[in-house]
Amino acid sequence: MHADDSQVAGTAADQPEAEAALAARNRLVIGLLMISTFTVILNETLMSVALPRLMADLGVTANAAQWLTTAFLLTMAVVIPVTGFLLQRLATRTVFLMAMSFFTLGTAVCALSPSLVPLVMGRVIQAMGTAIMMPLLMTTVMALVPAESRGKTMGNISIVISVAPAIGPTLSGFILQYFEWRWMFVMMLPIALGALTMGYFRLVNVNEVTDRKLDIISVPLSALGFGGLVYGFSAIGEGHGEGGPLPLWLPIAVGALVLVIFVWRQLKLGPKERALLDLRTLGVRVFTVSVIMMGLAMMALFGMIMLLPLFVQNVLGYSTLHAGLLMLPGGLLMGISSPIVGRLFDRVGARKLVIPGATIVSAGLWTMTLLTPTSTMFVVLGAHMLLSIGLAMLFTPLFTSSLGSLPKHLYSHGSAVIGTVQQVSGAAGIAIFVSVMSLRIGRETEAGAELIPAMAAGLHQAFTLAASISLLLIVAGFFVRRPPDAPGGSHGH
Repeated sequence: MHADDSQVAGTAADQPEAEAALAARNRLVIGLLMISTFTVILNETLMSVALPRLMADLGVTANAAQWLTTAFLLTMAVVIPVTGFLLQRLATRTVFLMAMSFFTLGTAVCALSPSLVPLVMGRVIQAMGTAIMMPLLMTTVMALVPAESRGKTMGNISIVISVAPAIGPTLSGFILQYFEWRWMFVMMLPIALGALTMGYFRLVNVNEVTDRKLDIISVPLSALGFGGLVYGFSAIGEGHGEGGPLPLWLPIAVGALVLVIFVWRQLKLGPKERALLDLRTLGVRVFTVSVIMMGLAMMALFGMIMLLPLFVQNVLGYSTLHAGLLMLPGGLLMGISSPIVGRLFDRVGARKLVIPGATIVSAGLWTMTLLTPTSTMFVVLGAHMLLSIGLAMLFTPLFTSSLGSLPKHLYSHGSAVIGTVQQVSGAAGIAIFVSVMSLRIGRETEAGAELIPAMAAGLHQAFTLAASISLLLIVAGFFVRRPPDAPGGSHGH
């Protein structure tokens, strides 16, 4: 009897130790995934201000240099939809090592490239790793973090998503001012190698592996559908609304048509647990509304990452480094705000953050419509910081609400849907805003206007369109609900 009692007491004493060890393991896994994801997302926006320098150093045209961005975006659009399947079929550690190996190899290829073609190949290999990391991080967090503290963790993830793209242009501006372009990749290598090594020795598997079969037909359909859309939008953005040998609408039309077939096939295969990208996720209203809002927010974010530096350099006449530095305070502000927003989400729910957030985003964009060639840098900075605070108030609640509303077996597919929507929306945002700007500049110069006033008029038109779209964000905010499993979720927060 006494032996049994001591055994029970021993088991009870071991329990807190086991829980502490589990919590420490989970913190290590999430921390390592966050550092790795920060690195790969930072790399994604490094190129935004580097193309003119690369054109000069490699002796290539603007259209050829744009393939460094287009090939990267295309690869992301093709690989992300497949990650839902990968995350169910392979163990966490395997997926991580695969992603970081691709990224590290691609970075090394870029750093050693003697000309444009190997540099583009390096970017494609990098993108294969980048595409896998974000859904892996989101799915792992949903599996490991209890519902009541997800907001806090997602707040920390929002730092990764928002600060990394904002720091990218600043960092590349600084490197290009003082070093050779290769240093953009050389600097990444030790961080990537460090994360890969640590993952190899310390990362453990935290997911349940299934023996789900790959639907071979869905892979080319996905690649053609999402790839066609992203390529079409990128071509419009890069060509500044002007067509090349093919009509600009053709890749978008083909992509959209193939996407209809892809969606039909996924809806058919979903109930049989055989879909490549399980679109039953879109049957959950909270998820669908949150994803639509996220798409609109990403259009605004990527559109402004493109348009504001153009305004600062071409209208106000500042340098590339100044344009990069201008984006930094907003990015840092998003980083500081995101954990606070995450904690607030755990307390008050989504809607009380999303509606004010959407309103602040809209206020920032409407402020940008007031920019003129005589505007000071402080007005531009103020507008960008307003936009950044608003986006910080949107991303954390939307990520947490969208994934938290899904049943556990759909987490990986939900993450892949979010990643795909982000890529397509970002590319679409840049394409639409740049096209609107370019068409207006063309009209103004034909009417005899000088270049700077014409540029200012074009950017004003693009900012006005972005601000008008932001009104939809406010409306959509009223339809966001907190997931039922979160604290207070059933009260319609």
